[in-house]
Amino acid sequence: MFNRLTVSAVLAAAAIFAPLTASAQAASVNMLPEPIALQDGSFLLTIFLRHDQSKPLAEIKRELSEQDYFKRFPPQGIEVASWYVMMGIGQVVTLKVPAERLREVNLAIEQSAWGAYRTEFYPTYDYTLAARADLEAAAKK
Repeated sequence: MFNRLTVSAVLAAAAIFAPLTASAQAASVNMLPEPIALQDGSFLLTIFLRHDQSKPLAEIKRELSEQDYFKRFPPQGIEVASWYVMMGIGQVVTLKVPAERLREVNLAIEQSAWGAYRTEFYPTYDYTLAARADLEAAAKK
Protein backbone atom coordinates (compact mmCIF):
# COMPACT_ATOMS: atom_id res chain seq x y z
CA MET A 1 0.00 0.00 0.00
CA PHE A 2 1.01 3.58 -0.56
CA ASN A 3 2.13 5.47 2.48
CA ARG A 4 2.14 9.23 2.87
CA LEU A 5 5.81 9.50 1.89
CA THR A 6 5.21 7.65 -1.40
CA VAL A 7 2.16 9.76 -2.25
CA SER A 8 4.08 12.94 -1.43
CA ALA A 9 6.99 11.85 -3.65
CA VAL A 10 4.68 11.08 -6.58
CA LEU A 11 2.90 14.44 -6.24
CA ALA A 12 6.21 16.29 -5.98
CA ALA A 13 7.55 14.56 -9.09
CA ALA A 14 4.38 15.40 -11.01
CA ALA A 15 4.67 19.05 -9.98
CA ILE A 16 8.32 19.18 -11.04
CA PHE A 17 8.01 17.38 -14.38
CA ALA A 18 4.69 18.80 -15.67
CA PRO A 19 6.20 22.22 -16.56
CA LEU A 20 9.20 20.49 -18.16
CA THR A 21 6.93 18.53 -20.48
CA ALA A 22 5.13 21.69 -21.58
CA SER A 23 8.39 23.56 -22.11
CA ALA A 24 9.84 20.59 -24.04
CA GLN A 25 6.86 20.71 -26.40
CA ALA A 26 7.27 24.46 -26.84
CA ALA A 27 10.98 24.01 -27.48
CA SER A 28 10.31 21.37 -30.11
CA VAL A 29 8.10 23.84 -32.00
CA ASN A 30 10.98 26.33 -31.97
CA MET A 31 13.45 23.67 -33.10
CA LEU A 32 11.62 22.98 -36.36
CA PRO A 33 13.38 24.28 -39.47
CA GLU A 34 11.96 27.12 -41.48
CA PRO A 35 9.54 25.93 -44.16
CA ILE A 36 11.04 25.46 -47.61
CA ALA A 37 9.99 28.22 -49.98
CA LEU A 38 8.98 27.09 -53.45
CA GLN A 39 8.48 29.16 -56.55
CA ASP A 40 5.40 28.69 -58.73
CA GLY A 41 5.59 25.45 -60.64
CA SER A 42 8.30 23.97 -58.39
CA PHE A 43 7.99 20.94 -56.17
CA LEU A 44 10.15 18.90 -53.85
CA LEU A 45 11.55 15.62 -55.13
CA THR A 46 13.24 13.17 -52.77
CA ILE A 47 15.61 10.70 -54.38
CA PHE A 48 16.90 7.60 -52.60
CA LEU A 49 20.31 6.64 -53.93
CA ARG A 50 20.58 3.13 -52.52
CA HIS A 51 24.10 1.78 -52.22
CA ASP A 52 24.86 -1.41 -54.09
CA GLN A 53 26.22 -3.35 -51.11
CA SER A 54 27.79 -5.96 -53.35
CA LYS A 55 30.40 -3.34 -54.28
CA PRO A 56 33.00 -1.75 -52.02
CA LEU A 57 32.83 2.02 -51.59
CA ALA A 58 35.95 2.57 -53.70
CA GLU A 59 34.30 0.80 -56.64
CA ILE A 60 31.10 2.83 -56.27
CA LYS A 61 33.09 6.08 -56.22
CA ARG A 62 35.10 4.97 -59.27
CA GLU A 63 31.88 4.24 -61.20
CA LEU A 64 30.39 7.59 -60.22
CA SER A 65 33.56 9.37 -61.32
CA GLU A 66 33.69 7.54 -64.67
CA GLN A 67 30.04 8.47 -65.33
CA ASP A 68 30.64 12.15 -64.42
CA TYR A 69 28.10 11.91 -61.60
CA PHE A 70 29.66 14.77 -59.69
CA LYS A 71 29.42 17.04 -62.76
CA ARG A 72 25.90 15.99 -63.79
CA PHE A 73 24.02 15.73 -60.50
CA PRO A 74 22.27 17.78 -59.46
CA PRO A 75 21.83 19.59 -62.77
CA GLN A 76 23.02 23.18 -62.74
CA GLY A 77 20.43 25.53 -61.25
CA ILE A 78 18.52 22.79 -59.38
CA GLU A 79 18.53 23.66 -55.68
CA VAL A 80 19.33 21.04 -53.06
CA ALA A 81 16.93 21.28 -50.08
CA SER A 82 18.73 18.51 -48.15
CA TRP A 83 21.29 15.77 -48.73
CA TYR A 84 21.80 13.11 -46.07
CA VAL A 85 23.42 9.74 -45.71
CA MET A 86 21.04 7.14 -44.31
CA MET A 87 23.29 4.45 -42.90
CA GLY A 88 22.56 1.05 -44.36
CA ILE A 89 20.52 2.60 -47.18
CA GLY A 90 22.60 5.17 -49.02
CA GLN A 91 22.04 8.83 -49.76
CA VAL A 92 18.74 10.68 -49.57
CA VAL A 93 18.60 13.90 -51.59
CA THR A 94 15.67 16.33 -51.68
CA LEU A 95 15.67 18.80 -54.54
CA LYS A 96 13.55 21.85 -55.38
CA VAL A 97 12.58 21.12 -58.97
CA PRO A 98 10.77 23.39 -61.40
CA ALA A 99 8.19 21.10 -63.03
CA GLU A 100 9.56 21.73 -66.52
CA ARG A 101 13.00 20.42 -65.42
CA LEU A 102 11.90 17.07 -64.01
CA ARG A 103 13.06 15.19 -67.11
CA GLU A 104 16.50 16.81 -66.78
CA VAL A 105 16.85 15.59 -63.19
CA ASN A 106 15.77 12.09 -64.21
CA LEU A 107 18.26 11.99 -67.09
CA ALA A 108 21.10 13.18 -64.84
CA ILE A 109 20.41 10.23 -62.54
CA GLU A 110 19.97 7.71 -65.36
CA GLN A 111 23.17 8.79 -67.11
CA SER A 112 25.43 9.13 -64.09
CA ALA A 113 24.16 7.23 -61.04
CA TRP A 114 22.77 3.98 -62.39
CA GLY A 115 25.10 1.08 -61.73
CA ALA A 116 26.52 2.63 -58.59
CA TYR A 117 23.10 3.21 -57.02
CA ARG A 118 19.59 1.83 -57.26
CA THR A 119 17.28 4.84 -57.35
CA GLU A 120 13.82 5.66 -56.06
CA PHE A 121 11.96 8.94 -56.62
CA TYR A 122 9.30 10.39 -54.34
CA PRO A 123 7.34 13.61 -54.78
CA THR A 124 7.63 15.30 -51.40
CA TYR A 125 6.00 18.14 -49.51
CA ASP A 126 7.14 20.26 -46.62
CA TYR A 127 5.22 19.36 -43.46
CA THR A 128 6.90 21.99 -41.26
CA LEU A 129 3.92 24.38 -40.97
CA ALA A 130 1.47 21.56 -40.22
CA ALA A 131 3.85 20.00 -37.67
CA ARG A 132 4.31 23.37 -36.00
CA ALA A 133 0.52 23.81 -35.72
CA ASP A 134 0.11 20.26 -34.33
CA LEU A 135 2.85 20.80 -31.73
CA GLU A 136 1.43 24.17 -30.66
CA ALA A 137 -2.06 22.67 -30.30
CA ALA A 138 -0.67 19.78 -28.23
CA ALA A 139 1.22 22.22 -25.98
CA LYS A 140 -2.05 24.08 -25.24
CA LYS A 141 -3.79 20.93 -23.99
